[in-house]
Amino acid sequence: MNVFEAIMSRRSYRGTFKETPVPREDLTKIMEAGLAAPSGCNKQTTSLIAIDDPKVLSKVKAVIEPPVAMTAPAAICVLSKRINAYRDKCFATQDYSAAIENMLLLIEELGYASCWYEGHITDDDRTCDKMAEILNVPSDYDLVCYLPVGIPEDEAKKPIKKEFSDRAWFNSFPGNT
Repeated sequence: MNVFEAIMSRRSYRGTFKETPVPREDLTKIMEAGLAAPSGCNKQTTSLIAIDDPKVLSKVKAVIEPPVAMTAPAAICVLSKRINAYRDKCFATQDYSAAIENMLLLIEELGYASCWYEGHITDDDRTCDKMAEILNVPSDYDLVCYLPVGIPEDEAKKPIKKEFSDRAWFNSFPGNT
């Protein structure tokens, strides 16, 4: 699979996962892809924790309410540390977003599935803080995303996308010349 194929075939998967464990070598590759993402002024504000121990994963899943990805055999938690790049400019959100997208694409290429769970865990109930406590995350890091990883039991549904011509143009926004 080439990069374009991975981009075009990647889907958010919210279904059941097979019980097949994800080898640590694959989780390492996925995390390496995430950490290879661009980082504003190279501040490298993103860190990652892969969870492949069923006992630890069970504890983390137990605090996610409402439950998601309960059958995933592994997960990656994305951590962000606010570090100013220059003056008061911080690119932590862009940094972790680029890292997540890299990981999602490699997850697709390796034949696994995932879903970017951010708002679900960072909402007002602060599930992310409960997860961070289980994983011993220091207080100067924010746990910002939960990526379940596993072999999908079913095929993910393809979302309906607007036409290319409704969202992309050359040289000018249409009608504003």
